[in-house]
Amino acid sequence: MDILKSLGHPEEIFNLVKFKMGGCRAVMPKLDYESMSESLRTCYRYLNQTSRSFAAVIQALDGELRHAVCIFYLVLRALDTVEDDMSIPLEKKVPMLHDFHTYLYQAEWCFTESQEKDRQVLEDFPTISLEFRNLGQEYRDVISDICHRMGMGMAEFLEKKVGSMKEWDQYCHYVAGLVGIGLSQLFSASQLEDPEVGRDTELANSMGLFLQKTNIIRDYLEDTLEGRAFWPQEAWSQFASRQEDLAQPEELESALSCLNLLVTDALRHVPDVISYLSRLRNQSVFNFCAIPQVMAIATLSACYNNPMVFQGVVKIRKGQAVTLMMEATNMRAVQSIITQYSQEILQKVSLTDPSREKTLHILALIREKSSLSQSSVPSRSHHLSPMYLSAAMLLAALSWQYLSTTAAQAQGTGDTQGH
Repeated sequence: MDILKSLGHPEEIFNLVKFKMGGCRAVMPKLDYESMSESLRTCYRYLNQTSRSFAAVIQALDGELRHAVCIFYLVLRALDTVEDDMSIPLEKKVPMLHDFHTYLYQAEWCFTESQEKDRQVLEDFPTISLEFRNLGQEYRDVISDICHRMGMGMAEFLEKKVGSMKEWDQYCHYVAGLVGIGLSQLFSASQLEDPEVGRDTELANSMGLFLQKTNIIRDYLEDTLEGRAFWPQEAWSQFASRQEDLAQPEELESALSCLNLLVTDALRHVPDVISYLSRLRNQSVFNFCAIPQVMAIATLSACYNNPMVFQGVVKIRKGQAVTLMMEATNMRAVQSIITQYSQEILQKVSLTDPSREKTLHILALIREKSSLSQSSVPSRSHHLSPMYLSAAMLLAALSWQYLSTTAAQAQGTGDTQGH
């Protein structure tokens, strides 16, 4: 039960209950599907089926930007599905990746041979490409260009492992940095954000790299078990003969040193993240950009010096995620969150860690960039009496159970009426 995992974090329990009661609508208002064409409704259905984390924030974007970003996501999801599908031979896959951007203007093109779980975006690509062609030219140009550049980059790394730290940056640029650049150009094209947001590709690239590196660091064990290797050889070869050896219990000290090196490298993008977010003016765009970034720094804090990265899956609590989602709606709150998790990492830096000096240096830069001294950062923890805390937890637990039961009954009634 999610609420039990947040015991000792009363603000999380409060926000879980608030979220369940409809507080999510403050950052994720409900979409009007009835006014959409059938093909556009289908695209949003695919979005909800294929996105674990971005579907809700995409649907909260304002105006026509929402549809543009939805289609952008589905096009790149289709491209990524081709890249991930190991059943497609290289001699067929490479030309597909190179040419994928041209399929956007081929009304009947689809691919029905994929074995991937998200294959519906390839099998019904005509619906997605139709809605792409319904977008304004300013959006189509951005999506087609990014799709082309990403396809070329993906093809480059198909037979090439990530060796140096520079190649890690390059790989992350192709699969995520370009997404940040494309999104920024869409924001500016919509006129919801200034042209400078779309022009500054360096900051936009850092937004994508920070998220991608966090995912790669967190997913070490899952990727290793599936035969994938995304940690750069320049990093892991300092501590082990093979990347998979880091998961061995006797290699824990070396594994943690490698982990902390990579977390430190990811953290160097945070000053750019702060600069980027401080430029945004539209509330829906700010929420869309800020929420994944604060989730990422919370995840990095959970991963830093944590043996569980090599033994299982490190995830932030649902209550923690909901609290971040509901709080990260303005720049001051984001600075406070970044400062908090930077401080958490600082407290875990070992005196003997090989990357200690680099880690301390980047944390100092982040602290300086956030322009918030520890004394001026409002406390995000709540100091409550034991009696009040116990009563609050009991009330929250009962409320959660009631709301969950009511929601389940309502769902059941809706299902009965729908058949």
